[in-house]
Amino acid sequence: MDDVLTVPAPVPPVGLSSGPLGEVQAADREISRQTARRARAVAAFAATRPASADRAQGEPGAMSGERWAARAEVLRPVSEWAAQELVVALSISTEAAEALLERSLTLVHRLPSTLEALEAGVLHPGHLWPLLDKVAPIADDAVRASLERDLLAWMAGRVTTPAQLGDKVRREVLKRDARSAADRLARAIRERGVSARPDRVEGMSVVSALLTTPEAAALVAALGAYADALPADPADGRSRGQKMADCLLDLVLRPGETGLAPVQVVLSVIAPLGALLGGDQPCEIDGQVVPAETVRALLAALTGHPLVATATATQAEDAPADTAPTNTAASAGRHALGPIEVPVWRDVAVDPEFERWWTETVHRVLIEELAGRGAPSLDPAKVEAAWTADHPPPDPASPTRSDTPPTGTEDGWWARADRAVEDAGDAVLAAQQALGHAHRLVATAARADAADETAWAHSPAGRVTAAPDALTALGAATDQARQALAGLLATTGGGGLADRPRIVLTDALTGALLTLIDLPALRRAGRAGTGLSTPGPTDGYRPGAALDRHVRARDRRRRFPGCRRRVPRSGELDHAVPWPAGPTAAGNLTGYCTGHHRGKHQAPGWRHTLAPDGTLTVTTPTGLTATTTPPPY
Repeated sequence: MDDVLTVPAPVPPVGLSSGPLGEVQAADREISRQTARRARAVAAFAATRPASADRAQGEPGAMSGERWAARAEVLRPVSEWAAQELVVALSISTEAAEALLERSLTLVHRLPSTLEALEAGVLHPGHLWPLLDKVAPIADDAVRASLERDLLAWMAGRVTTPAQLGDKVRREVLKRDARSAADRLARAIRERGVSARPDRVEGMSVVSALLTTPEAAALVAALGAYADALPADPADGRSRGQKMADCLLDLVLRPGETGLAPVQVVLSVIAPLGALLGGDQPCEIDGQVVPAETVRALLAALTGHPLVATATATQAEDAPADTAPTNTAASAGRHALGPIEVPVWRDVAVDPEFERWWTETVHRVLIEELAGRGAPSLDPAKVEAAWTADHPPPDPASPTRSDTPPTGTEDGWWARADRAVEDAGDAVLAAQQALGHAHRLVATAARADAADETAWAHSPAGRVTAAPDALTALGAATDQARQALAGLLATTGGGGLADRPRIVLTDALTGALLTLIDLPALRRAGRAGTGLSTPGPTDGYRPGAALDRHVRARDRRRRFPGCRRRVPRSGELDHAVPWPAGPTAAGNLTGYCTGHHRGKHQAPGWRHTLAPDGTLTVTTPTGLTATTTPPPY
């Protein structure tokens, strides 16, 4: 039983090579181990510098409310001065010290398995950014731990670059935490804009544009098409990137002076059936993972088929009566961005920690007040002297002082202290009421959120998202959604689309591509009863159109280990067994980028072996092997 429950230790994807390359690998793994060791040490140091030693919010000299609110949550329990100690100890900037603190605390407290994998050499520091950026912020501890565990298991035994891990992380986060991802996307869209900053080279600047993924992909594709359309000139020494930059300037700064002809942009959009029917399944645009809402909005804009369906009264009735939200805003859709308010209240006890802090604060303020006033003893003469020193006689010329202050102890320092105590009591009462109100708001929001989530889960969109296969998703969708999907599939090339939408038939267990087909061909196959199959071999060196589409849909990205570039739209499909000895068939074709394609044929000592199912095994001159398989859908 102990053996069954024992979790195997993480193992690096490849063994150690011999010679200098092996030394490089060993050094890299030691860097990973020391990075993990540093993270643990920084977290231990942070634990010795609690924020309770700092001045509390609202006190004179405390950190500004704006800075405090912008601070990462994991840094809230840590003194703001801990970063300054790291600055002195490590000779780094304050920003770098804050980042090191945040990263270390996040790894130790929110991603412990990632930290263990880093110590074991399975990960290197470059792998950390997608996990820290996408997985660590997930609020649900169980969801975060499960996703972290599955990602590390997915990396086991395979060569994985940070970019590949980032792509996998984005896809899985959209599957498991789609609601938070949609909220982050909505906030990011509001931050769209263009900015410029100086480059490292004097006289150069970098212009950055924060755009949605479809906008960015279309912009880059259009600039590339404009650059490729320029007349060929042997004397023109500009690279393609330089030509794209010049076209951008011409189109923006001199729109009426250019002779550039309009170009057509081609974006590859991959959307699961459920996403087109209103579900939350992640999609792709030119290989970049995007939420389903983004693809539905893009396709609706291009084709005129509205794929974004809002919840209707009929859908809301599908939710159980005892869990349906009582506010219309909560039933308007799972990703409604407006505030949700449900008028349900309950009494909440005052937080003991807050009460203790407030009592100590009032006590300290009173002591400082009395000490600052030089509180005398209760001797009447000294009390009178203190009053006279603290309250000079009124100015007869002043219209605001018409009566003389009374003498005696009733309005002296003791009376003022008494009033301060009363004011403090009023403040405590107001704070208790505000804290109770805040607790009630949090509880109300949590109940409204749970009701909203339950209502969405029982709506057609929720049932489509939870559907285990495409047929179940079709059965759970509304008639309107099915009609919109049929209209999209019937759309031919031209207009907003460069090609006819095609259906990807995949293995239900592995996600591997079985065949690629469009709606008319599917209808013909259904009437003829011929079934579906992979396109057959092509006579000649270049594959036919159907076979070419099939191989590109199967591979989607270049198949060399670690390469994430898209397979070019023309060329670069390599014959594993050179033609004509090997056929031009799906089992003998692989997608490469130009550099890796050249390396396959020219780099000495390398071996590339392709299995009939598309599995590619690459062996280096030193004997290391890495295997890639076509990415599942």
